[in-house]
Parts: sequence; C-alpha cells; structure tokens
Amino acid sequence: MGDRTMPSPLGGEVTYADRTVSVLRQMILEGQLASGERLNEVHLAQALGISRGPLREAMRRLSSEGLLNLVPHRGAFVPAFTAEQLSDLYTLRIALETHAARLVAESGDASSLEPLVSEVDGAASVLADGDAAYPSDRDFHRVLVQLSGSTALVEAAEATSARIRLARSRSASQPARAREAVAEHRDIVDALSAGDAEAAVRLLRRHLLNSLDNAIALIDAQT
Repeated sequence: MGDRTMPSPLGGEVTYADRTVSVLRQMILEGQLASGERLNEVHLAQALGISRGPLREAMRRLSSEGLLNLVPHRGAFVPAFTAEQLSDLYTLRIALETHAARLVAESGDASSLEPLVSEVDGAASVLADGDAAYPSDRDFHRVLVQLSGSTALVEAAEATSARIRLARSRSASQPARAREAVAEHRDIVDALSAGDAEAAVRLLRRHLLNSLDNAIALIDAQT
C-alpha cells in the first residue's frame, strides 16, 4: 500500500502510519489499551480503517518510544511498569529537567518565563474547584524544557515523559496532590525569575521526587 495519505476516519494531510501513531499513542496513554494487553492487529486495523502495513509501522514507532513491547512471534504488548522501573525513569527525568532549569535560570531573561507563569496560573484556575484533577492541557514541565532552547534536551525529555505518562495513566486523579504540584511549580518559577539556578534545581528535584513517591504509592495500592 505504501505510506499514503489517510482518508476518513483518520484523514488529513498526514500518512497512514503518522496518524495511526497518534491514535494508538492516545489509546495507550488514556488506558483504552490496558497494561499487559496484546494488541489485536486484525481488530485494530478494522477499527481504524487501515491495512496492517501502516499499523505495524506505527507499532514499531511506538516501540521506539517505549510505549509498546514487540515480542518476536507473539506480537505487540502494552508495557506494565513496576515501581523500580518508574523510579529509573524518574532518575532520568530529574537529570534532564534540572539541567533545563539550570539553563533557563542562567539565561538571565526573566521575560521569557511568561509561558511558565501562564501554565501555573491556568492550572491554578482549574484547581480552584476543590474536586478537580490537574488539567490535562497544562504541561509545566514540557514548557520548562522547551525554554532551555536545546532541541536534543527537548527530544530526550519528551521520550522519557511519554513513558512516565503511560506508567501513571491508570492512577486515580488526586486533587490534593494536584494543588500541591501547582504550589511547587510556582516556587520553581520564582527561583527561575530570580536567576537562582541552585534554588530552582533543588525545588524541581524535590517536586519530582514528591511526584515519584505519590506514583509509587498508587502502584503499591493497586497491586
């Protein structure tokens, strides 16, 4: 078939495989495909209105992101993460994001932090409702890394964050922790605004360790 433009229902000026990657990624991260589940190629191809060629190409791409495990002669499976694996991912995330924070703080351009301030204010507005979870359309950490100006850093952080989102996608929403996270984000922005790289790195590391502890507690509770 080749990698042609895809018609409805997965239409648009993208290839079959490109759009299938996006749809499958969303299905995995939103839990429509469960941890440990084997993907049924026939059913997925029929549901998405595509052939198995671009579907397999999409699976290979998602495998490179760590969102699928490809097992020879068995098929593709959604990974199931242990607490130890999640901890390893957070170790990498902390290294990447604290480096980004240091670069941003040392840039000395406080005006460039406006996108971060907007992220914090937007999340805080949603969380004014005491029962709300952290808004899915807000991503403080992605914006922080983007402000570093390093393409390589952005790509590495995105790949790590995707796997962490998958590991945490089955976690219950926790409004109290969400409000704590916003307060921690605001403290990080204040340190960046002051150009205090050491404080920003310290606060960011503590914030991410709090997030890890919370995620591991949820994993333990579910198992």
